[in-house]
Amino acid sequence: MRRCAGEMASAGYVPPETQSFCLATIDEMKKRRRRRRQPATTEDASYTCDACSEEIVIPIDLSAGESQEYIEDCPVCCRPNVIHIEIREGGEIALWAEEE
Repeated sequence: MRRCAGEMASAGYVPPETQSFCLATIDEMKKRRRRRRQPATTEDASYTCDACSEEIVIPIDLSAGESQEYIEDCPVCCRPNVIHIEIREGGEIALWAEEE
């Protein structure tokens, strides 16, 4: 019966050929835990496309500043929209779009 590297390590024995695998796995687990603890820097918000009137949900990068503006094609009708984002006091997000 073959035991996984984690079980062997917890039992105190790690064969030489699996030692690097065990260390890599442990390092990856630590990195994943660190990533989960980081606060979110994005939030979802929605706008209505001026061309097709479809509601589009997009992620908002909160670290990009209080006032943001960029062009994004509508995923439904493919027409370009100028997206305007303002992050107000208290974290309130104002989002609107207009045709390019």
